[in-house]
Amino acid sequence: MLGSTHGTFTTDPRRAHVVACGELPRHAVHGTAATADDLDVSGRPLHSDVPDLDRFFRPESVAVIGSSDTEGRPNTGITRQLFAWAERVGARLHPVHPTRTSVFGTTCFPSVADLPEQVDLAVLLVADPLPVVEQLAEEKVRFAVAFASGFAETGEEGALAQARLAAAVQRSGMRLLGPNTNLNAFEHFREDLEGPAIALITQSGHQGRPVFALQELGVRLSHWAPTGNEADLETSDFLSYFAERPEVGVIAAYVEGLKDGRAFLLAADRAARRGVPVVAVKVGRTEAGARTAASHTGKLTGADAVVDAAMRQFGVIRVDGLDELQDTAALLARARPPRAEGVAVYSISGGTGAHFADLATEAGLTLPALGGAKQAELHQWIPEYLDVANPVDSGGHPVGDWRGRKIIDAILDDPQVGVLICPITGPFPPMSDQLAQDLVDAAERTDKLVCVVWGSPVGTEDAYRETLLGSSRVATFRTFANCITAVRAHLDHHRFTAHYRSPFDEAPRTPSPSFRKAQALMRPGQQLSEHAAKQLLRAYGIRVPREQLVTSAAAAVRAAGLVGYPVVMKASGAQLAHKTELGLVKVGLTSASQIRDAYRELTDIARYEGAELDGVLVCQMVERGVEMVVGVTHDTLFGPTVTVGLGGVLVEVLRDTAVRVPPFGDDQAQAMLSELRGRALLDGVRGGPPADVDALVEVVQRVQRMALELSGELSELDINPLMVLPRGQGAVALDALAVCR
Repeated sequence: MLGSTHGTFTTDPRRAHVVACGELPRHAVHGTAATADDLDVSGRPLHSDVPDLDRFFRPESVAVIGSSDTEGRPNTGITRQLFAWAERVGARLHPVHPTRTSVFGTTCFPSVADLPEQVDLAVLLVADPLPVVEQLAEEKVRFAVAFASGFAETGEEGALAQARLAAAVQRSGMRLLGPNTNLNAFEHFREDLEGPAIALITQSGHQGRPVFALQELGVRLSHWAPTGNEADLETSDFLSYFAERPEVGVIAAYVEGLKDGRAFLLAADRAARRGVPVVAVKVGRTEAGARTAASHTGKLTGADAVVDAAMRQFGVIRVDGLDELQDTAALLARARPPRAEGVAVYSISGGTGAHFADLATEAGLTLPALGGAKQAELHQWIPEYLDVANPVDSGGHPVGDWRGRKIIDAILDDPQVGVLICPITGPFPPMSDQLAQDLVDAAERTDKLVCVVWGSPVGTEDAYRETLLGSSRVATFRTFANCITAVRAHLDHHRFTAHYRSPFDEAPRTPSPSFRKAQALMRPGQQLSEHAAKQLLRAYGIRVPREQLVTSAAAAVRAAGLVGYPVVMKASGAQLAHKTELGLVKVGLTSASQIRDAYRELTDIARYEGAELDGVLVCQMVERGVEMVVGVTHDTLFGPTVTVGLGGVLVEVLRDTAVRVPPFGDDQAQAMLSELRGRALLDGVRGGPPADVDALVEVVQRVQRMALELSGELSELDINPLMVLPRGQGAVALDALAVCR
């Protein structure tokens, strides 16, 4: 199979539907051919190239198309800024304008063809970039930036214009930033700052300003990629590129929409492999799924839930506010790997310490109780009546003299403690000045993380502006919440990367023996009957009850004898989504007369409802276990997704589910279960036996394989309930619904 941004060809009929719908994402830059090893069994890429953007960010020569030095013209200010930027980065800038001979005293050329050299980067200050892109292609320009608006952001007509622009770029071999972007890539980055840098990606330039301003607090920024409408270069391209840059310590992103779900996952995977943290604001948490779903899974899995899960799978730290993005990125850029996960809270006020400890514990941070020997050590400098178990309450006075540093060092020396947090709710000079200096001095001598929350609303105090912000070793925050968010992200990131194994390395590349059996059951555009859906499950080795499909009352009685009393009887038909609500399920039947009566009643109800049946199922009755739901739905961005949750009749009431995007391993399947509020039910409650969690994980993985292999054929799958039996006894799919694409 060959894949590119703008076209995919296939000779595999199994993937024909997927390709025809344009659902295979771009996996390589500008048309690199894919081999069988590059694609998973669904036809999606397993590898992506890293675009070489060195000459974009650090070009040797630049052309500015549409240059101007006429005061009052919008292009004049942009041209002036680009001249200043080119001088800073050591690039030769060539103005281009058809009617000017010079711009700001520099020779101006009438067209791209007249330039004295081949340029690395062309900046397009024109309303219609399409004709210029075609000229640049002839001159083999490597990169271009289009500022023009009026494209996909304006509606259908603009989207068509953007598609034409993207196609021209694809043909050219050039890479394009924009359209509808800005000058953020050409900002003035401070060169005097040291340490790991933040690389910034934003789809809306203004939203990156808080992170860019971190330079004024001494935090280094290396790059800013304002992706705009992403006709070509997209968030994932810059994510991959920044993950490979040695100076980048963290990637911060503001994302409005992802262009290619698989490309984003591959880029996030690259960052995870290299241990580079990614912090992102992704807008759209309240977006409602517009599609109509037949299954519980489809109704419960909204678009944002999938984005959230995909980010979590690959270690992307999702935050809500720009202030959180700023503070979390700054901490991750500066902090060293933690030596321990314990957090110690140190304050001059018992109330402050207790308040912060409550919030930190609720957020999932671990506050270990300090041992007796350590508490005795602290009580050398802190009165005996004050609590020093953690939080540590100094009472105030010790921080104003030599005792303050002793207390801080003693806490940091505890092997349980990896992070020390000191919340200072307001300044109280001169003691707060001494406390701030002691914290800075202690941070300089330890490799553990020292955080300070400076709660003063003024923020002009010397202890804050000079002492704390002047240190690159102390992480300083203005709010409790942002400090807790950043510290949790720091610990989570290092825990995640320490055990990370890329799921793409072990993703299935060839169909299993189950695939051909399952494909024969597919009915394009139709919903399968329960009987057919269970055959689909059987094909993938998922256990179902003993059952027989019958078309007469007499046959039902014979089937019950073979299945074994008591039995369950259900109407089976392709249009029956939720049979219980229609009275089409009869449970606990124990005699032939009950079987005959149930058969007549089921067929009468189906006839009244106008439901066409393929028969009545006589099923083994399975009672003892935990009812779960496992399902598949198709996300327009990421493709097939797998959901697990508490099942049964209350599935849509409880809405207790977790979702993942294939491929994923057993660790993520286990993590899905841990996310459920009702997880304790699987462990056994009120003396009940624990459920067979291993069997549940195996079902999730078999469903994942089905989702991948039938990606082009299966729209939705709902196993509800999946009865998870006591440990060692497995799991049984009592009901199933499948919708074909």
